[in-house]
Amino acid sequence: MLLWNEIPVWLNEESQQERFAGWLSGREPDWLPFLPFLILFPLCFLGGGGFLNRASSGSKSEEWSESPRDEKPRLVMAWGLSLVVGSVAFLMAHWTSHEFDGLPPAYHDEYSYLLQAETFLNGKWSYPSFKEYPELFNQMHVLNEGEFASRYFPGTGAWISLGMLVSNEWFAHLLAQTFAAIMIFWTGRELANSGTGLLAGLLFALSPGMILFSNLLLAHHPTLVGLTIFLWAFVRMIRTDCLTMSWVAGIGLAYSMICRPMTAAGFGLPFGVLFVWWWIRGSWGIENPEKPLSFRQRSFRTIGLAIPLIIGFAVVMVQNKQITGDLCTSPYQLYTDIYTPRHVYGFNNVVRGEQALGPKVLENYDQWAENLTPQLALKNGFIRIENSWRWTLGIIPILASVIIFLLTMRSDDRRWWLIFLAIVSLHVAHIPYWFSGIFGWHYVFETGPLWILIVAETTRRLWSDRAMSSQRLVCVCWMLFLGTSVLVNLVTIKPVWPATLDRGVAEVRYPRTLYSEFREQIEDLRDQSPAIVFVIPDLSDRSMDYVTNPPSLDGPVLVARISDPDEVESLAALFPGRVPILFDAHTRSFEMLEKGRSQ
Repeated sequence: MLLWNEIPVWLNEESQQERFAGWLSGREPDWLPFLPFLILFPLCFLGGGGFLNRASSGSKSEEWSESPRDEKPRLVMAWGLSLVVGSVAFLMAHWTSHEFDGLPPAYHDEYSYLLQAETFLNGKWSYPSFKEYPELFNQMHVLNEGEFASRYFPGTGAWISLGMLVSNEWFAHLLAQTFAAIMIFWTGRELANSGTGLLAGLLFALSPGMILFSNLLLAHHPTLVGLTIFLWAFVRMIRTDCLTMSWVAGIGLAYSMICRPMTAAGFGLPFGVLFVWWWIRGSWGIENPEKPLSFRQRSFRTIGLAIPLIIGFAVVMVQNKQITGDLCTSPYQLYTDIYTPRHVYGFNNVVRGEQALGPKVLENYDQWAENLTPQLALKNGFIRIENSWRWTLGIIPILASVIIFLLTMRSDDRRWWLIFLAIVSLHVAHIPYWFSGIFGWHYVFETGPLWILIVAETTRRLWSDRAMSSQRLVCVCWMLFLGTSVLVNLVTIKPVWPATLDRGVAEVRYPRTLYSEFREQIEDLRDQSPAIVFVIPDLSDRSMDYVTNPPSLDGPVLVARISDPDEVESLAALFPGRVPILFDAHTRSFEMLEKGRSQ
């Protein structure tokens, strides 16, 4: 694959000159930095006797092979390592956050989650729509049909509100990154040993995609909090049959469900199938406990897992009732039905959506949807896999790890199959959606830590055979391979490659800067007076939407949406205590209506 992608670039004179005039590795340095290892690895394996047939034992280093299976596990050491992982994760996320100091969010979804968090902090599920003219405050991903509320499920808004309690909505996501990294350490330790957990945790903490998304107010990191709890507790429950772990797993899965239900379902499906099999048959099929539990004991654990999920469903149903008036109709579903019917989940979404068009459809945004066919679904699937590898660690490192992982799978701990199947299941769950995702992968973002666990386990298997001299060379080469990936992801080296993280930061900073400039110009124009800003949207730009407001619609600045500038005078009369300002999003020009001047 590396040669397939890189060699044609250097054989083509035009692309060759482009590389010499810019980045030698290209704008996306997925291939060239790893070319030396394509040469080194075969040389290291010569005379090695084939590690693929023997990689099953644990690491021979006593320090790093510490695990929960030991007669006397070294918990002090394990807690120390987990704190190291958490510290690195927090520091990397916080260091990157300085790239966005003072800048507002970038994506429509983030503003909807912020509105949800503010609503929750005020002890409400929703606020009433603006009575006189509700359409003025139509906001992306916000339901505005009598009730003014985010379309999204409640878990993310609740998480962000924790940050708002300390006057920093971003802080909660930094904590989520920290917590998820720690839980990945504990999961790696549970599945293998402390060395595997440490490597997995550090790679997670240094992953460009994880760092970048920890600085976006999206649902992914709160969802990761729940899923990493679930993952650790479930694999531990398989080994120990512990009743407490069934409750903990249920709590984790339930919380992820009220953040991103489809993701929680896709991630948890292989675990759920195995759990039902165990409940009925009494055997996990992948572990052999010394004292199998009775059906009654298994049923108690089933109840422990189920009760948090039932509570989670109840919370969602309460939200549904409060906002849509129906227990079984979510704000998400109602928003899609009214405003974006072409974005419906499933194949032939555009064809089906056009049969249900209503008067309030957001045509510009709704027509963005492509009709999902098997061909588009296949294309999106490859895009998501490619970008999940690229943004998690690197295409070549993860591909190499997956190949070795599958070739070396043995019966020593088949819980690893659950990790792999969860990845497959999550990708399959999102096949029936037409959009590949933010950065080409956000729908399958939660596979990131699973890929990293596979990389860490592959590393353990390589090191387990390092007694042979050739195998020691393989291990050294492999660690340099992973080190190169981290370097490519985090450090820009001109003119060789642009760091993956830097490219992501630049992409996110651009819209955040535009939103910031919009707000700054309003502050200058209103001169501390309350203002109402009437925005004429730019129909050619779906990514930017300036209509964002507090849920109570009583802030010092309100932003409204209009289509006809001639309506401004009559609409301004609805806000007698506010300075009216007109903003044309296409020309990015402001007009102070009272003063008759423009900027």
